[in-house]
This record gives sequence, C-alpha cells and structure tokens, in this order.
Amino acid sequence: MIAAGVGRVVVAHEDPFDQVDGAGIEKLRAAGIGVQVGLMRDAAHELNIGFFSRIQRARPWVRVKLAMSLDGRTALADGTSKWITGEAARADVQRWRARSSAILSASGTVLADDPQLTVRLPDAPGCVPPLRAIVDTALRTPAGARVLDGTAPTLVFHAPDAHVPAHLADVARVAVRRDDHGGLELRAVLYELARRDVNEVHVEAGPVLCGALLAAGLADELLVYVAPVLLGSSGRPMLTLPPLDDMASRWRLHTVDRRQVGDDMRLQLRPA
Repeated sequence: MIAAGVGRVVVAHEDPFDQVDGAGIEKLRAAGIGVQVGLMRDAAHELNIGFFSRIQRARPWVRVKLAMSLDGRTALADGTSKWITGEAARADVQRWRARSSAILSASGTVLADDPQLTVRLPDAPGCVPPLRAIVDTALRTPAGARVLDGTAPTLVFHAPDAHVPAHLADVARVAVRRDDHGGLELRAVLYELARRDVNEVHVEAGPVLCGALLAAGLADELLVYVAPVLLGSSGRPMLTLPPLDDMASRWRLHTVDRRQVGDDMRLQLRPA
C-alpha cells in the first residue's frame, strides 16, 4: 500500500491480535499516509464478531437457534417437532448455518431426529460446509447416522472413558473431561473448536445442551423463531435450566433484532 502511493486509508477497526494491533497503522502514518480509524467501528465488530470472540476470549461466538410455539414448546410430548415453523423460517436458518464455522448438536438430537446438519441453500452451492460438532459423552451416535455421511466434516466430543465402537473408530474425535454433573465440560469443547479456527458456532440441539450453554454463560446469542401455533401443556420446553430462588436471579436478555419471517417472528436476543 505504501509503494502504491495511497494518500489516505480508512480503518474501521484495529486488528485484535496483540502481535500486530496498530503496527500496520503506525507504518502507514510513518510513511506520511493519513489514517482514519474507527469509521463504523461497531458495525465492523458485529460483522466479524466470531473472529473477535476467538482472538480475545479463546472461544467462538455461540449462537443458539431455537424454534418454539407461542406457549413456549419446542416439540410434542413424544418428541415430534417437524415442523413448528414455516418454510421461510427454515430457509432463514440455512443462511445462519452458512455463516457459521461449525454446527453444534448433541447425541440425543442425533438419536431422536437423525439430522444432517448441513447447509442447503440453492443460491450457495459452493458454500464451504461448516464443521459438524457432536457432543456425545458416551459415544451413542449410531452407525448410519446422517452426521457421519461424509457430506461435511464431523468432529465428535466424548468422555475420556467412553468405549469407542467400531463405526466411530475412524471418525475425528476429541476426548473432553467431564463436568461436575457427568456431562462434558462445555468450555473445553468451545476451546477446542477455537483452536481449530472456528469463529462462530451455530447450535441446533435439544433443551438440555441449549440450557446448559445458557446457564454456564456460554450462549452469546439466542436466535428464537416463534410460530403462531400452540402445542399445549404436554409439549416439551424450550430450555432445561436450573430452578431459581427468586425473580432477581432470572436470566435477562435484550433484543438485538426482531423481524417477521414468513408467518413466524424471529427474535435475536443476547444476555443483558
């Protein structure tokens, strides 16, 4: 840029890497080039929020996708959940998948729904498939599961003492220590994903994993699709969270964005 004779440079945001933060800007200024820093800084940070999270916090930005009825249910009592939301909302979810580096789910969801966890957008055939990351403490993912179909890379997280079945012997796996409740230490899962250069994690899982991420302070954002339907009191809840002793302890969220997507409402929420 210096050799090209550029007279003025506008920088939205400094590089968060400590090794290079501001160094390039100072070189430009030393060469007599005018540098303006900070134009649309917030927008630039938002656009690259996963990158900043990985560099500054050593973990990806975690976005939890949820779809629920007006009465807060995500499935019928027998687990049936297809389809609560409409076609437009489901297409919108594909675009959120496409911008993510990894799609995180759990073995319970794999067993119940056999999801493929890939990006299916007709206008983005060349999209690099996100990593499919499965939290599977006891390695219950069955042979023939679609997350093992080879259409996208898959990484399975499991407990160190889990027996490895033959059909998972050649699947990429990472052993992660257990937490105090016997599940996997989710911070360690996210740290490993960050170590693999994952910037944004899109979570599509059941109420246990989604609730655990929120309760541990690891859910940076909730993407909630609210459908104009009612599933009744026997339906399954959106999140499994520990009980509260008083209202002062409730989880507070603020709305980043709300918009209509087909017949459904999409809420983008972040912990306050």
